[in-house]
Amino acid sequence: MTAIIDIVGREILDSRGNPTVEVDVVLEDGSMGRAAVPSGASTGAHEAVELRDGGPRYLGKGVQGAVEAVNGELFEAIGGMEAENQIHIDQTMIELDGTPNKSRLRANPL
Repeated sequence: MTAIIDIVGREILDSRGNPTVEVDVVLEDGSMGRAAVPSGASTGAHEAVELRDGGPRYLGKGVQGAVEAVNGELFEAIGGMEAENQIHIDQTMIELDGTPNKSRLRANPL
């Protein structure tokens, strides 16, 4: 009864006023978890890469592309999985991205 039945990503503003990704994960028993992924104040060379949209929205810092990845490709990959098997979910997301620093799907949707 812990299978993931829905994942809903959205763009919100973090405590600094920057766009970030927030995601709801809904399980078949009706329970739901929510998490937001604000950027760190500093980023190092070995950290995972964030997906930002570029363009005029939010001075290029929008995350609609990351939200689309959550609601599309990511949900297709982990929808139906048991939420209790977090290791399998994490491995699936890492394999889906396929890069050492999460540069394809970027860190904020993962």
